[in-house]
Order: sequence, then structure tokens, then C-alpha cells
Amino acid sequence: MNIDPVSVVNAIKAVAPATVSFGIQQAQRNEYIIKILKSLNLDSIQSPKDFEGVYVYALVEYGVFKADYILNFFRNKEIKKAFVKAFAVKALAINNEEWNTLKDEAQKAKIDLAEVQEFHQVFVSVAKRSINPGEVITNVQLQERLNKSPQSLEQSLYPDEFKALIEEKTKVFCGRKFVFDEFDDFLKRHRKGYFTVIGDAGMGKSAIAAQSVLKYKAICYFNIRAEGRNTPDQFLQSIRQQLINRYQLENAENDNLPTLLTKVNEKLATGEPLVIVVDALDEVEQPGSGNLLDLPKNLPTRIYFLLTRRRYTQNEKRLLTEEVPEQQLDLTANDYEIWNRKDVKEYISTFINDEPEHHGLKAWIQKHNIQPPYFIEQVAQKSENNFMYLYYVLPSISRGDYQDLSLEELPEKLQGYYEQHWKQMQMHTPDKWTNAIILCVLVEVGKPISCESIARITGRDEYDVLELLNKWLEFLRKQKQNQEDYYSIYHQSFADFLRNQPSLKREKKNNNIDWQEVQRLISDSNDQLWASLKSGEDENE
Repeated sequence: MNIDPVSVVNAIKAVAPATVSFGIQQAQRNEYIIKILKSLNLDSIQSPKDFEGVYVYALVEYGVFKADYILNFFRNKEIKKAFVKAFAVKALAINNEEWNTLKDEAQKAKIDLAEVQEFHQVFVSVAKRSINPGEVITNVQLQERLNKSPQSLEQSLYPDEFKALIEEKTKVFCGRKFVFDEFDDFLKRHRKGYFTVIGDAGMGKSAIAAQSVLKYKAICYFNIRAEGRNTPDQFLQSIRQQLINRYQLENAENDNLPTLLTKVNEKLATGEPLVIVVDALDEVEQPGSGNLLDLPKNLPTRIYFLLTRRRYTQNEKRLLTEEVPEQQLDLTANDYEIWNRKDVKEYISTFINDEPEHHGLKAWIQKHNIQPPYFIEQVAQKSENNFMYLYYVLPSISRGDYQDLSLEELPEKLQGYYEQHWKQMQMHTPDKWTNAIILCVLVEVGKPISCESIARITGRDEYDVLELLNKWLEFLRKQKQNQEDYYSIYHQSFADFLRNQPSLKREKKNNNIDWQEVQRLISDSNDQLWASLKSGEDENE
């Protein structure tokens, strides 16, 4: 294949310019890619066979809706030569010398280094599906080398620890244009600043954060109390590594956040902003009264934080700044009620029409002789504009969990959905007291805890505890730590609901739980103490 990259770039600009609206970009990306390939007389199904072809196809897939100056960078013959040379020799791996050349060229052209990394990832993806295992031995060697790409270039645009979360939250992302419009305006009006999205549980704050990571190629951190991932040290360690990887920072392994941001500011091209997304400030565990996560009081120019959190009282804000612009967008405000309802309806419609794995939802609607517009309107009302309600209830309908219920009998609000969970957890059986004790520990600890620790704290048999945890798996988050299973409540809003149940409140007042042990688990983040708790040792001995 021999197509000039200039022709490819011109085709992209003509068919899929950056001016296309964000909503269309999200919904019709694949259609635009196919249009561009057809305009170049390229097969949209058959993958290319050589490196020249891989570069062209990768440029099309990557370049859709990109700004002109970015496209012009990748049509440059010298840039293409650097990629082709590297891939031909190292089988998709770029050595340090070639990477430094690309980095220097990107800085000269005022291109964010993340764009080069993103293009590389697309190129690798195209190359992988272009290889036919039945072809000559060189392709076997290519596949072997492909898996040995340098770690620096395999770094994702977002860290592995949050990759699954971001993909899940953005899979059926809809709307929220009013949020992005306000943030875009904030970026235009201010040279730096903190922009905070506020909302109740289930209003889609984490989804907005995840979509922002993709839209702005942001550095990110997601606080998740249920996974024990919500401390200042964890935040700094993750952000530091992301900044070092993206901007090739030197001697920064022990830098604090203000120092890191100052170094990054020196690396940014003229006019290039850096957005750092931090989700769920309300889930941060941090004693004292200083800024949550030790966020800086001042920021270098072109550095912006997009934060999300639940509503809070003034003394809970914990974000003091010095001459740094701040803006808040409260999703619960009356000004946004119409937009929230519109986005909820769009989400339901997308779920019905565009998610083939949820075909059971369409079948349920047809079985109950309901017109889709009426279904959308009624479910939107029941949800009270709460995306978490939709996230759980719509798949439940699709799975057949509500096969015998009418539309009117579906749960009312997120609270109603949690009430069903409460009943399913067998809190009204003869074993309800044991169940309540174990559930109380899970709720109050608020972070992953092992079956062994629960058994020791409650004085119950470990096998009985494990049996109950297995029954509750659909309500829990299970994860591996040091080759052992740890359990936590699957979402903070459900933990809040459980905490207010009378039977759990009653158990908090009884003496059936070793509360001293619980308090140690809650307050501690030291591996040594965790180890001592697991072994039953007392650290004070």
C-alpha cells in the first residue's frame, strides 16, 4: 500500500473535522472512520498487510475529530519515518533514542506527548489485528516482539488501576453536555483553577469524571472507599507516576504535588493545558482540617483540577486556595433539572436501542405491551434523575429479575432498589441477628476486610461467615489482596443505606462485636498492623 499521509489527513479533515459536536463524536465515531476509509478506496473490513498500510489505517482511526495541527504533525514524513523505522526493527517497540526524537519533535510542534502515546496505542492495535498467524515466520517474530514493547510506551493514557472503571463508566455515557460546556468556558476564562462538580449519590459524578479523562486526556485519580483506595499517600503516588510517565520528568520520584506541577508547567507547550480529574473527594480518609488530598493552595498557570464530590457543609469543604479561580456546578440545582431529565431519558433510550447484550429489556417492554416512549418517561420518573438507579434496574429487567412485575411495580427511586436488596440479604430470617452482626462489621469498617478478620471480630465460625459472604456476593465487592479474598460493600451509597437500618444500629450498641478491633481496622493504613490483625497478634504486647 502506498498512500501519502497528506491525502489521509486531507480526507479526515474533510469528513470528520474537529468541529463535529461532542455528542456526534461519541455516537458515530465508527461510521466516520468507515466513511474516511471509503473515500480513500480502502477496505473497512480487511486489515492492511504491511507497515505502510498499518500507518495509514492507524492514522484514520486515531485522527477522527482531531484538530488540524495534530493531524499535520502525523502526516509529516519524518514522523512517519521514525515510526516505520522503529516498528520495522523493533516490531512496534520504539527504543529510547527514537522516542526522544519523537518527543523533541512533539515539543517543537507544541503537541501534547499524550497524543503520540495515543497514536502509538492505535498503531499497535491495528498491527495486532493485521497479523495472519498462517503467514511467514517473520510475522511470528513480530508477534513475539510486539509483546516486548518498552514499558514507557505501554503506559496507558490512564493508569491500569482505573482502566476497568473508566471503560465501564464511559461505555454507555450519554449527555452531560451542559457540564462540559461550563468546564470548557472555565478553561477559556481562567489561566488555572479548581472546578468542582457536586451531586448526590448516583447522579453520575464518577461517569462525568471518567468521560472527562477521555475528553481532556486528563491525569486522574478515583477515590474508592470500598477498595481502600482513598488516602493522600495513594493519591500522590498515583498522580506522581502518571506525571513522570507523560512528561518524562527527571529526579521527581520523591517530589510533592506542588513541585511536580511546577515541573510539568515548564514542559507544557504554549497554550497547552493540563487537566487533573479527581473523583469522589467525599470518600477521602484524611484526619485534620487541611486541604483534602493535600491539594495545593496555589497552582501554576495552565493547570486545572476537575473535582467531583457529594454536597457538603462549609466546614467539610477543605479546599483553601490563594488567588486560584474556583467554580462549582451543583447537579442538584433547579437550573439543571431539565438537562438532567433529558440526559436520563437519553441513557434509557440508548440502553434499549444500542445495547445488544440487553435485548431482554426490549422483550420485557414488548411482553407488557408498553410503548418505548412511555417506558422511558415512566422509568425516568421512578429514577428521579438518578443514573445509579438506571445502572442497576435496567440490567435487572433485562436479566428477567422483574419478569412477573408490571411497570408500575418497579422499584421507586434508588431507595426502593436498595430496599429490595435488604430483603434479599435475608435480614428477616431466623439467622437475622448473625447476619446483622456480620453486615454491621462490613459497613463500619468501610474498606476491604478478609473473612478471617470478620470471623475473629464477631466471634463467629469462619466457615459460616464465608458461606454468608458467598450468598451476598451480588451486594459485595470481592478482590484479591496477598492471595486472600477481601470483601466490601459494593457502593458507598448502599453502605449509607445499610448504616441507617434499625437492626444494624441496634447491633452497634450491643457487645457482639469487638469494636476495638474494628476501630483499628478503620483507622489503620499500615501494612504491618494489617498483618498483625490477620495473625491475631496484639501490637501493644
